[in-house]
Amino acid sequence: MSDTSLATYPPLNTLKRVAEHLWVVDGPIIRFGMPWPKMPFPTRMTVVRLAGERLFVHSPTRLTPELKSEIERIGRPCYIIGPNRFHYWSISDWRTAFPDAYVYLAAGVKEHAGNHIRFHGLPLCGAIGYLWDADLATLPVSCAHMTEVEFFHYPSRTLILTDLIQNFEPRKLNSFAMRTLTRLGGVQDPDGQMPRDMRLVFMKQRAELRAAIEKMLQWNPERIILAHGRWYEKDGAKELRRAFRWLLQ
Repeated sequence: MSDTSLATYPPLNTLKRVAEHLWVVDGPIIRFGMPWPKMPFPTRMTVVRLAGERLFVHSPTRLTPELKSEIERIGRPCYIIGPNRFHYWSISDWRTAFPDAYVYLAAGVKEHAGNHIRFHGLPLCGAIGYLWDADLATLPVSCAHMTEVEFFHYPSRTLILTDLIQNFEPRKLNSFAMRTLTRLGGVQDPDGQMPRDMRLVFMKQRAELRAAIEKMLQWNPERIILAHGRWYEKDGAKELRRAFRWLLQ
């Protein structure tokens, strides 16, 4: 991993305020994909402060001592979220640092993580019944092969996605191969979408996926935070409709 890679969004491993009680943390590069080529993925965590200074930590990135101090200044992590089976890299480190926090894992995370997660987290499978319900809507999006759980922060009208949309900027990809792969995969800025391989996985649940997107549009998000690539600071509903025009038409 390289924290100074062209593909990241510095400064890294530090809280960046998005709205009241809402921050992102841009993390280092991970490499993911086929045995070759493995694509560089910039990583991003979202932190929401709930009542009582409880912190909701979505898709945690690398926990440095400096970031831990920043986190402790704004509240106490109570909920650590693994939103889909690919986002587990730093969960164990956060649980070790904050042992009183509850860890919620989407379906498939524990099995896919293997030895990276040696404990049983709480299930993240339904839409209601969580201690964050007053501030955050929870929306599982599932098919036979995977589940990704999305969230909507009511006070700031922020939609928090993981891999449902990816949006890689060509200027941050330092090879022709990577720029070609992201373009062919439908995940290149300014037209980042659901990755084409992920669309295929959801093909038999197309109606359910469409219903989930329509639910997100009803929320009318002002912004959309993504785990990988440039996120949308404005026109959230417009960007969501654009990214899923292939499904909504």
